Amino acid sequence: EEQMHWKALSFLYVQYDEYDNAANVMMNHSPEAWEHVAFKDVAVKVSNADLFYKAITFYLDEHPLLLCDLLAVLSSRIDHSRVVDVMRKREHLPLVKPYLLSVQQSNLVAVNEAVNDLLIEEHDFEGLRNSIETYDNFDQLQLATRIEKHDIMEFRRIATLIYKKSLRWKQSMQLSVDDKLYKDAMETAAQSGEPELAEELLKGFIADGNKECFAACLYTCYDLIKPDIALQLAWMNGMTDHAMPYMIQVMRDQTSKIDLLMAERAERKKEAEKTDDDSSNSQQSNMYAQMLPPALPSPMQYQQQQQAGMYNANGYNQQQQFQQ
Repeated sequence: EEQMHWKALSFLYVQYDEYDNAANVMMNHSPEAWEHVAFKDVAVKVSNADLFYKAITFYLDEHPLLLCDLLAVLSSRIDHSRVVDVMRKREHLPLVKPYLLSVQQSNLVAVNEAVNDLLIEEHDFEGLRNSIETYDNFDQLQLATRIEKHDIMEFRRIATLIYKKSLRWKQSMQLSVDDKLYKDAMETAAQSGEPELAEELLKGFIADGNKECFAACLYTCYDLIKPDIALQLAWMNGMTDHAMPYMIQVMRDQTSKIDLLMAERAERKKEAEKTDDDSSNSQQSNMYAQMLPPALPSPMQYQQQQQAGMYNANGYNQQQQFQQ
């Protein structure tokens, strides 16, 4: 150290397992002592966690293109959220995107939001959709509010998806209607399970004179719309022809249900008649059994009882004969 042989000094520190000192020497005297592969070997063995973040700052300043390689080595020992904070403060978040994608499986809020921010800046809506569908640990409403007015329509569709996941059905449906994504709006209304939302969408199509979407909405939200409401709206707005497929399906379903109920009723009636017949036959058998004379004892029982003096020579019970 006195002779300023920094490379030799770092080598000796490594040999004596003083990795913290070796890392400090390499960073403080990098022109002579630093070498990327050797530094990676030392960095994973240091005991002071603050040296990890000092090393990140060092690489940002002097070797930014090698930073992702260093982070990949240290990924099991560093706090990913703290790394994101460091990169945000230095405004170099895009530089570590490969590292962020590799550690996103930990599903941390800071990492997820950092990745989502990068994807929005890159206009990568497919990547953003995959990210939010796979990793849900982030401020969903904040992201939806941010992209619901984005210039690219696919980002606005992602906002409707986020609102849908957050059970904000009306906001999701309204965004789809504003973008004229009527199919998405109908699917949202159907998934909500709210008849009021489906009826509101129907009335919107009527106000716009969109007869085809009116008919499609009746089909998509079939389970939510009552037949009387559908028929009333169609009749009052001259869309009866477009409501006919829906009404035919309603009549078909009602007929099928009535047929099923009638079949179940007929089956229950047959089972009741069969039960009554079995009961009457059982009662008749019991009556015949009561009319039969008492059975004589078996030969073995007769011999035992005769030996005991209970029967006379004619086979009659002496005790019964005495009582008579």
